[in-house]
Amino acid sequence: MPHVLIVDDEPSICWALRECLTDEGFSVDVAGTAEQALVIAAHNVPDVIVMDVRLPGMDGLKALRLLRDRSVTVPVIIMTAFGSLRIAVDAIDGGAFDYLTKPIDLDKAVAVVQQAVSTPPKSCSAATAAAELDDALIVGSSPKMQEVFRRIALVAERDVPVLITGESGTGKDLVARAIHQHSHRKGGFVPICIPALSETVIESELFGHSRAAFTGADKDRNGLLELANGGTAFIDEIGDVSLNLQAKLLRVLETGELRPVGSNDCRIASFRLVAATHRSLEQRVSSGEFRSDLFFRLNVFRIEVPPLRERLEDLPALTQRFLANCPRGGRILQMSDAALRELMTRPWHGNVRELRNVVESASVVCRGDTILPQHLSDPTSLLTTASVETSLDPVTQLNSAIHAWTTAQLSNPSATVDDLYNRFLKATEPTLLSTTLEHSSGQRGEAARILGIHRETLRDKLKRVEETPK
Repeated sequence: MPHVLIVDDEPSICWALRECLTDEGFSVDVAGTAEQALVIAAHNVPDVIVMDVRLPGMDGLKALRLLRDRSVTVPVIIMTAFGSLRIAVDAIDGGAFDYLTKPIDLDKAVAVVQQAVSTPPKSCSAATAAAELDDALIVGSSPKMQEVFRRIALVAERDVPVLITGESGTGKDLVARAIHQHSHRKGGFVPICIPALSETVIESELFGHSRAAFTGADKDRNGLLELANGGTAFIDEIGDVSLNLQAKLLRVLETGELRPVGSNDCRIASFRLVAATHRSLEQRVSSGEFRSDLFFRLNVFRIEVPPLRERLEDLPALTQRFLANCPRGGRILQMSDAALRELMTRPWHGNVRELRNVVESASVVCRGDTILPQHLSDPTSLLTTASVETSLDPVTQLNSAIHAWTTAQLSNPSATVDDLYNRFLKATEPTLLSTTLEHSSGQRGEAARILGIHRETLRDKLKRVEETPK
């Protein structure tokens, strides 16, 4: 029977994990401190240790280092409710098997423990020193960003291609830089923005060219991929690469060799490829616009960067980070609570990039020390909602609007939220009914059929709408 040691000072976490693991056939011990866990592990080495980072006395990461220094190879799964990219990288670099964020998904935790039990132990070695990185550039304490940090830490030392997906403005380039800086590669980080390259020179820019390859080529030139030798090549908007260029890029990835334009000789290019796109590559493969073999080569490890509207709890910290980058006279401006509430209601189709622009604009307009709602630029003056939303499918637009409305209701301290569901129906149902009636030319029977409700139910709903005070 596999034996698991749970190390956490929260009794509820220990109880829940113990119950789940026991039901799955594990024997379980519990320790409330790292010191107690080290004593238990010294006398009866468990098969897996599940340990929190924040503990009274010694923290979990220090205990992990002590275990590895003592050549204890037992898999250690780190848990935390206060994660950051630095903690995630330190945990993985320190020899942790995996990294879980609180609130704990019990099914996922059990699956990770089962995987740890079935994985052969690795020989111990000194922890790899993490590269220096300004982790504050990637700000987030939300569960979705914690998962991003975890995946960065897991893949950084693995020399495999990474595909970063997410909407424009979410910070995919920062994720790519973090992967590079926490990797073992000593070469440079070479960003390549496909849309910014002219179609007539893109092949030369990527692969280089030989002298006299074309008019104006007066000398040999190394391409961007060759400049990334020993480092990381970050190809932004990989979904915009032409089919012809996709074939040549695939060959480089498969063989590690590239051929400059106008040359018969191949050159070695050992780089780690990180690619990003805001497009659905699966859809582009289905439509024949993207090679399936290149997609499978890129999609070895995937990181999805969430849009800002799905992690609004990170907005205050992001705002403070942007304000710190635009001080005035040595002072850092503050964002008022009212201004923050206003920001929380916006849909943020431009994501973190849009937020940064709004904050920087407000710092210019504000003449005092505190940014107020009137200092915030009107989002429609920056980019019309219609032009932004054309890139979003209707369901995404609807969910974004619902998310913004719900957040605004919950963040209003003067409003009661005990009838939120009914208030939502009152706000949205009239539009649904009236639009359907308009589509059916006022025929209530047809409208009821389209809505999937009885005609009498529709009549009652319309009557309540008419009786509702405007």
